[in-house]
Amino acid sequence: MEKADFDAMICHEIEYKKITKYINNFNNCLKILACSKSKMERKTIFDTFLILPTSVDEINKIVENEIAKKKFNRNSSINVKSYTLDKNEKKLLKENMFVILTEKEIQLIELFLYSKKPISKDKILSSVWNYSSDADTHTVETHIYRLRKKINEKFLDSKFILNDKEGYYL
Repeated sequence: MEKADFDAMICHEIEYKKITKYINNFNNCLKILACSKSKMERKTIFDTFLILPTSVDEINKIVENEIAKKKFNRNSSINVKSYTLDKNEKKLLKENMFVILTEKEIQLIELFLYSKKPISKDKILSSVWNYSSDADTHTVETHIYRLRKKINEKFLDSKFILNDKEGYYL
């Protein structure tokens, strides 16, 4: 069997022994074991299971729910430089350490991460806070200062967020 190029695979309990040696080829797809209730302990290498007998509606429901969960989990954990941004737990992690982030700090990090060039204060104000560009506020500077301080105190990284005359960037 080659690497999986599909969203989901369903393995019947009769084929369980044949598929176990190939299961690592299915890292990016949903793995479902269709089995009787007594065989559910085999779930460890599968993402979920279907208890047989079942209906097509039940199969469809399980596949849709599990794929949605996988996409949610994939989107909630993002690599940022040498860190992991966990949006569910609102943490920035590196090795065994982490800092707790606010929602605005997460939005700032994501904004910088997905931009290919420095972002101006006006663009940050409009993107994160929905302020107009002519608003007179130090919101951006204050939030970035606090975020930099938080990261530097925990990870000793004073270069996480950089800036130049064009704006802020990672």
